[in-house]
Amino acid sequence: MVFAIIIILIILQRLVELVVAKRNEKTMRAKGAYEVGASHYPYMIMLHSSFFVSLIIEVMYGNAIQTPDYLLLIVFLGLQLMRIWCLMSLGSFWNTKILILPGATLVKKGPYAFIPHPNYVIVCLEILVIPLMFQAYFTALCFTILNAWMLTVRIPIEGKALKEATKSL
Repeated sequence: MVFAIIIILIILQRLVELVVAKRNEKTMRAKGAYEVGASHYPYMIMLHSSFFVSLIIEVMYGNAIQTPDYLLLIVFLGLQLMRIWCLMSLGSFWNTKILILPGATLVKKGPYAFIPHPNYVIVCLEILVIPLMFQAYFTALCFTILNAWMLTVRIPIEGKALKEATKSL
């Protein structure tokens, strides 16, 4: 029961984020933004959707547990605060797609003042921590590896496009 509540809340959060991303995309495109890396975006959607399917199957039908490790739940909640900080720091620049606004100044506030790509770091940690909360080791291992591989494609594309089209502080 606790597992179902937590997973439903996480999925609802992600759906709300997709609505925010769509709104931000309209705002950015109206200002002249364009998308890069569109060819890998469907694979990213598949990866993140499959993550939840794998997690649910492993917890419901495998040897995983349905009551979370409460220490990892606290870690996850901390990650959610960091996630919100990232989204708020980027404002309308935040998106699930790579949207580039030519001539814009790179955001260097919030967690972006300390490390590059903090949102990706948080997502990597979530993909590890969420399944580990329920001892879903297969999902934790497989999707941590798959997500890392996806980021080896995504981050260089994003970095190159940002470097070419935006201003650095």
